[in-house]
Amino acid sequence: LGLTSFLLVAFYQNNKSLASAMLTALTNRVGDTLVLASISFMLNEMNWVIYNYSPMIISASIGFVLILAGMTKSAQVPFCAWLPAAMAAPTPVSSLVHSSTLVTAGVYLLLRSYKMISLSEGAMKMLMVVSVLTLLVAGSSAVRVYDLKKVIALSTLSQLSVMMFCVSIGAPLVAFFHLVT
Repeated sequence: LGLTSFLLVAFYQNNKSLASAMLTALTNRVGDTLVLASISFMLNEMNWVIYNYSPMIISASIGFVLILAGMTKSAQVPFCAWLPAAMAAPTPVSSLVHSSTLVTAGVYLLLRSYKMISLSEGAMKMLMVVSVLTLLVAGSSAVRVYDLKKVIALSTLSQLSVMMFCVSIGAPLVAFFHLVT
């Protein structure tokens, strides 16, 4: 998914699209690295046992890393620059990027690993603050942008932050409903 998204965003092969493709690819590689780190923590420390049998601090650390990975994939506030930049791609690619594949992967990751991430109370509070901040940044940025594709990307970003907020307050079913409808 990473290589194809890079190639699709860089389709026009001008400076703007190549820079946007590089930003998209690098940010998503950070998310991939965090997912691999959480898997290695689980494999190394937990031996793939049921979550309830692991020490609390290890579970909280793994939950924190999973939340960071979900934030990079769903373009939350420290990592939110790549989603509007990816709109340098052709319109069908833009719709693919911000509707069904790349950005929803982070929310899906958090939904699938909710039992693990809910053990880290501090990380859940951090996710709540970041999702509200992303909602405010995306909404205020969408008011000032004149490019319609970027407005749609920023509105997608605000909807992703609503889903992340639902996960952070302990309502993963609401986030899943919002994701699939």
